[in-house]
Amino acid sequence: MDFERILRPRVALPLITIVALILRLIPLKSKYMFGYDPYFHLAYIEEALKAGEWFNFFTIANGPWGFQIKTFHPLGLWMTPAYVYKVLKFFGVSLYNAFRVTPVIFGVLTIAFFYLALLKFYDEKRAFFASLFLAVSFGHIFRSMANYYRGDNYMLFWYSVALLGVAYAFSMDRRLGYKRFVFYLVPAFASGLASIFWQAYYPIFVFLLANAVFLAVGAFLMDEKKLLDSLLLALSTLLGAFIANSLGEKFGYGMLRYNDWLGKEVAEKLALEFGTIKDAYLLVHVKYLVPLALAFIVLLFFAGRFVKDIKIRAGILVGFAFLGVLVLFYRFEALNELSTGFGVFKEYPILETRPSTFNDLWNAFALGIFIALFFFLKFRPKSVEIQDFMLLGLIVPSLYMIKTWTRFLFIGSMGIALMAGFGLWELHELLKPKLKGKRSLAISLALLLLIPSANGFVTLDMVWKEKPLMNENWERALTWFKENSNENDIVLAWWDYGTWVTYYARRAPVAEIAPNPSVALYFLGKLDENWAMGLGVDYVIVSYYDFRKFGAVVDTAKMGGYNITEEYGLVILPMVSSLGAFVFQRDNYRVIVKPDDRWSVVVNVGGRTLTPEEVYVEYKREVIKPELPSSNSNAYLYINLNYKYVILMNEETFNTTLAKLFIKPEEPYELVYSDGGIVKVLKLKHPNVKIERKKNEIVFSFDNATGTKLKIWGLLDNGTIVFEKEYAVENRTEFKLPQEVKGEIIRYAYLGGGKVIDRGIFRRD
Repeated sequence: MDFERILRPRVALPLITIVALILRLIPLKSKYMFGYDPYFHLAYIEEALKAGEWFNFFTIANGPWGFQIKTFHPLGLWMTPAYVYKVLKFFGVSLYNAFRVTPVIFGVLTIAFFYLALLKFYDEKRAFFASLFLAVSFGHIFRSMANYYRGDNYMLFWYSVALLGVAYAFSMDRRLGYKRFVFYLVPAFASGLASIFWQAYYPIFVFLLANAVFLAVGAFLMDEKKLLDSLLLALSTLLGAFIANSLGEKFGYGMLRYNDWLGKEVAEKLALEFGTIKDAYLLVHVKYLVPLALAFIVLLFFAGRFVKDIKIRAGILVGFAFLGVLVLFYRFEALNELSTGFGVFKEYPILETRPSTFNDLWNAFALGIFIALFFFLKFRPKSVEIQDFMLLGLIVPSLYMIKTWTRFLFIGSMGIALMAGFGLWELHELLKPKLKGKRSLAISLALLLLIPSANGFVTLDMVWKEKPLMNENWERALTWFKENSNENDIVLAWWDYGTWVTYYARRAPVAEIAPNPSVALYFLGKLDENWAMGLGVDYVIVSYYDFRKFGAVVDTAKMGGYNITEEYGLVILPMVSSLGAFVFQRDNYRVIVKPDDRWSVVVNVGGRTLTPEEVYVEYKREVIKPELPSSNSNAYLYINLNYKYVILMNEETFNTTLAKLFIKPEEPYELVYSDGGIVKVLKLKHPNVKIERKKNEIVFSFDNATGTKLKIWGLLDNGTIVFEKEYAVENRTEFKLPQEVKGEIIRYAYLGGGKVIDRGIFRRD
């Protein structure tokens, strides 16, 4: 079998690109985007393009305080889809679709640059198979596919650019001599530019510096001339750090910036002081990591002058490595908490910040995780090359990151693809001399065609089955809400759905982007409507999905430091039969319902028959409470015949605010929208402030005007408060915004009886 044709770059690169494109474009079959955060990103981009500027203060988020974009992701994250749209709109592509395909563009470019870099470092074979594994890796696809916009896609893209620059610098020594060193500016600029696209861009610096250190190891063992390359690569990250720090002033700093609580906390734990460098990671990188790496490289250079025996050199490497790690962790004891985000994600863990399981690895890499083990065959005496050591700088941190968090399955996908592609070819080369004729051909076919193809089919199945969480029920509810509420109304919903509220309703939710223990406590009934009114909450949105996340609600409340003593119990059962009686079942739970003048409702739990305390049935637009015989349990049932499910609860769960609002809302709540059992919108009746724009005036209109004072703050777009004053508004139903109020952002609090009874925020323009 001749692979020469398919492995030639003019065939291989288009082939890999087509495969990568197809797999990443499949999600376009879904009308909605995946996850939650992309809706927030797109909402801001739409509003910014509408305003004609990249404003900072986003008032339709994080109600009632508003959201400062500069404290989230740098501007590049928002600007990129906008510029993609400005190009694609000439072909009739909408902003929504341009936004959806932006991840695909940069994901495929990442694979192309990765291929070209490996082609320079090695040969057509290894470049082809490693890039093919990356193209068909769900670990890479799930954050570079259409419908799912994430910032780490850009970080890996810029690393592929940096790697290509290093490949040119590394491989052009015969042609260009010392002039080739100019290519080390590529990783410098690539790492610096990565900072303006994602707030957690730091892995690119880790990879590149680790590349430099491992290259020094290889150079010490194989070719001391390459120690200079190692030195220049380490220095390139130093320049990159200063570029990133400089760009931060205009585009926004990373998540460990000097003026954010997380950056301050990390700096305090690491005993750092901000100065010229305004990011905690960059500070560590410039002051400690790069100097340690340079010291390591210089020590190897001098050791090489005196020690020639390869075994002694290997011992020296082990000693230097141990000493470096010891110094680093002795100086920064807090680095032991690195895997938990310095303790932050230990307090508020989410799905992305848990250790990866085998199931996660299989879903991300399929057969690649097994083939990757054969990568180390490359380190056989006659096969090992100096660049193999350098690429350990990508592989070793990737493996650590993958082990630590599932979030890093994407970032580590390039390292796994590299190992799998190389491992496949090394295994093939190892077996080939031992087999002859047709058997050799069969082995080659099995290894080089069937394994990548099988990986691709596993991934294809996963991509095809991927479904958005957003659906028509939510879209209808939030569209209705937008059309039937005020621009300054504040919404309370579970934090996962806050971004949907911002996008579809253009209203400010109390919680989005991150877990909110207070909202969890409210849903559990530990905080009441007075707390909600104090935040200016005008509407509460509850849904069937909140019950599916009920465990997360309880856990989030506990993470907020509240001592939960109740033993909540809840299970959702789908309808499995409607012949003669409605039967709902899941595992060892079964509910049998026979509607009649006197309803018969039987609950069976693990063979034990129970009669519920209360039952509520929703059908069409009505919720009824049937009469039941005497109860022998504290079980409560909500039966939904519109969507054919049952929620079985114990008394503690039934008495939560979430259950009450969804099943039988009472004053001061009024059900204003319901689709019959999926999403419900309730209005919280309280003294409410509505903003009305009349000609060139802004008027505060008071509904149930029992307040006596209105406090107004004026803020600049950068969040600086430039005005603050309290006005008497007792017995008034309207109040015009005074001309003396300064600022582009208006924040207000309506007070009565010595407490806040409504709040809100809006943009003046």
